[in-house]
Amino acid sequence: MRLGLFGGTFDPVHLGHLRSAEEVKEEYALDEVSFVPCGVPPHRSGRPGAAPQHRLEMVRLAVADRPGLGVSDIEVARPGASYSIDTVRHFLTTLGPGDDLFLILGLDAFLLIGSWKDWRELLSLAHVIVTSRPGFGDELPYEKIPVVVREAFCYHAFRFEGPVRSGFRNELGKEILFKRLTDVSVSASAIRELLGKGKSIRGLVPSEVQRYVEDQNLYNEPPES
Repeated sequence: MRLGLFGGTFDPVHLGHLRSAEEVKEEYALDEVSFVPCGVPPHRSGRPGAAPQHRLEMVRLAVADRPGLGVSDIEVARPGASYSIDTVRHFLTTLGPGDDLFLILGLDAFLLIGSWKDWRELLSLAHVIVTSRPGFGDELPYEKIPVVVREAFCYHAFRFEGPVRSGFRNELGKEILFKRLTDVSVSASAIRELLGKGKSIRGLVPSEVQRYVEDQNLYNEPPES
């Protein structure tokens, strides 16, 4: 079993999220990518625009008919701040010997990993797939690894399926992998802004999510600056 965990607020989930999950799943031969909506984000100022249960339900609707994509309510159900280390520990108890766990992070989040709770343990328990984000340039080089992380990882070549790929590995065999994604110019903040102005979001989110947002009257006020 090769399981990817894709965390985030998903406020709301959009087609860029789904495309990212599909590309990572295919590139690294993952059996499943599980979306993990954050309950209480510890690194985000202010509250998400929609309540955790709404964000969870929107993800459920978005992945319902997409094979290989799933959703977990572990962080929404857990009280207090949502820390990735707690989520990784939980999923490791569900996997068997020889199974691999992959934590999928955007580059902007990865650059701040040194501020995460128990980040050293986190990098010893799961592989990390770092995905590109608009505005961070065309390359994902070694220099993108935070300085506090570099000393524990060295460059190596490997093969999952198909061509040889490159990445970085620590002494425990856990890897940091960089994936250049197709640039889908859509963001949750832009979607919230459109909704706050009473504008359409058709083509930016799955139709099921659009209907849910409309039925629940979500994001109907302009976001706070």
